[in-house]
Amino acid sequence: MGRLTLDPRKHFDPLGGSLLALSAFLSQGAFAFGYAKPTPVNPINLDGGRRGEAVVAAAGPLSNLIMAAAVAIPLRLVGSSDLILDVASNPVTSLLWNIGFLFVVFNVVLFLFNLLPVPPLDGWRVLLGLVPPRTAYTLRSYEQYAIFGLLIIVVLGGRIIGPILDGALDLLLGDAQGMLPLRR
Repeated sequence: MGRLTLDPRKHFDPLGGSLLALSAFLSQGAFAFGYAKPTPVNPINLDGGRRGEAVVAAAGPLSNLIMAAAVAIPLRLVGSSDLILDVASNPVTSLLWNIGFLFVVFNVVLFLFNLLPVPPLDGWRVLLGLVPPRTAYTLRSYEQYAIFGLLIIVVLGGRIIGPILDGALDLLLGDAQGMLPLRR
């Protein structure tokens, strides 16, 4: 389907992108919800059956965590030193600092959200790969109710993910978190 690429245009879904823009605009940036086209995976082509599918499903959220950590480490190092004053005094470095902070936050949110065990999220596929086959078969019968699970997550998402997000950001950014985002 042409989606085995890093080109974001191949993954763009017009309805999902419109929902993202509309929800961010209407909430003035406080809430955003959207989606992209999924990359199809045929579990028959994977070694390990259900376990292979779980590994593939875990790869997306883990890549979000790795990207967040890769950007958080320099932010944490700079934030824990005296360089923070120099970063705040220059508008360009302040902008880069804020972009880095938001990059970390968005990637941690995507990591946590996608690992929730709700179909069709990646966490569901990971769960199905970890439980015994009989349990996985029983759990698949709940996939028909996925829309209700997603609606609950959208409504209560902040209460579910919020405390975990705070802990993860504290772990990744440490003291630098209190200095972000910078304003001149």
